[in-house]
Amino acid sequence: MNLPNYFLADLPREAVLTASMIGEACQTLKRNRELYLVQRSTQSLITLLSRLSQEWLNPEFPFRKLALAEGPAATGFSQPTLAAGLDAFFKQLTPDAFQALLEEDLGQADRLDQMVQSPTERRTNRASIAIAPELLVHIAAGTLPNPTLMSMILGVLARSAQFVKCASGRSLLPRLFAHSLYDAEHKLGACLEVADWSGGNSELEKVLFDEATCVTATGSDETLNSIRQRVPSKTRFLGFGFRVSFAYVAGEVLSGLHARKTADRAARDVTAWNQLGCLSPHVIYVQSGGVVSPENFAEMLAEVLAERELSEPRGDLRIETAAVIASRRSLYELRAAHSPDTRHWCSHGSTAWTVVYEADPRFQLSCLHRFIYVKEVKDLTEALQSADPVRGKISTVGLAVAEHKAQEMATQLARWGATRVCALGQMQNPPLTWRHDGRPALGDLVTWTDWEQ
Repeated sequence: MNLPNYFLADLPREAVLTASMIGEACQTLKRNRELYLVQRSTQSLITLLSRLSQEWLNPEFPFRKLALAEGPAATGFSQPTLAAGLDAFFKQLTPDAFQALLEEDLGQADRLDQMVQSPTERRTNRASIAIAPELLVHIAAGTLPNPTLMSMILGVLARSAQFVKCASGRSLLPRLFAHSLYDAEHKLGACLEVADWSGGNSELEKVLFDEATCVTATGSDETLNSIRQRVPSKTRFLGFGFRVSFAYVAGEVLSGLHARKTADRAARDVTAWNQLGCLSPHVIYVQSGGVVSPENFAEMLAEVLAERELSEPRGDLRIETAAVIASRRSLYELRAAHSPDTRHWCSHGSTAWTVVYEADPRFQLSCLHRFIYVKEVKDLTEALQSADPVRGKISTVGLAVAEHKAQEMATQLARWGATRVCALGQMQNPPLTWRHDGRPALGDLVTWTDWEQ
């Protein structure tokens, strides 16, 4: 399948982008939005996006086949990892899920279409409408496609023209999704642009930021601070910076078959997108006192990761990344040889997966790529005390606890600062209605107009 040159990212690698090209692209996007997108009904867009998502779940869909064929070389993910990640992402994009998102973020599903009244507004004789940005600019980071694809989908739903700027050489999956949208309805595809270049190109980015109504960016805190300083004060800026996640396993779920199922769920979170997203666990805290000890749980997790490597291999890494993992492994191999408080298990002949057990509960940043820490704690309170160095930077906590304790623990985590709590095994699979970093995904984009009658 040969892709036509619809987007800047389709140009040959040797093509040179200029500021005038970026400016002209932004002006074209705004014109196309007025012609083709502004007057579309929310329900028609939901129908289109839901149908397109179903197409992406079809193994014979040309754009999916191309993603799986070219994705491993472009992203480093194996075909099975890509397929599992795409399935998990697109399965959630259903009409009911879109409806729930609109009602959760905006109060009513037709709030983007017209002035409407909630029961509260009706009592005060008011109505309101939510207005989307004219031009959304997304600054994407890394190889994980989900955040960028979600931003694009929300932009279409909100009726914004969109310019997606990817890191150099990282545009394959956003570009394929843009082509699939263009193929489904070319007028909507004409309201979207995808390009890639190395970050920090002030000449191109000045034009882009000057044209934008709203800029979203994902990356390191340093990258976000740099972008924030260059975005005009009149332009809304939404940044999503450094975040980490961990899991907590209660002792009461570690018995018999429950222990194995819990290890399976933990492995699912470690292998999803090779542990590279901010929703992936760095540490799994395991409560002592269960039938299966934290150390034995770590060994069980290692067995499951070894099995998963056969069915869903991690994929190749750059030499430098593999060297970091090998160096970290050597450190824990040395510690394990001299202390019973440390053990480690790893794949033989490769850096495909690593499990480190430590009695020391202090939070430890993983080097990712399926490198996971298992740490022993007395209870959730000790786990939170141990994770205090990253308090305020926690995205997700995965829980494996008895059902009657789940609400109490979720409340404790919320008051501590976690913005998302979910079942273990679902950490990298948030619903469409997920509030990213505790903020409403669609609600953050819009501006409200109140009509006082």
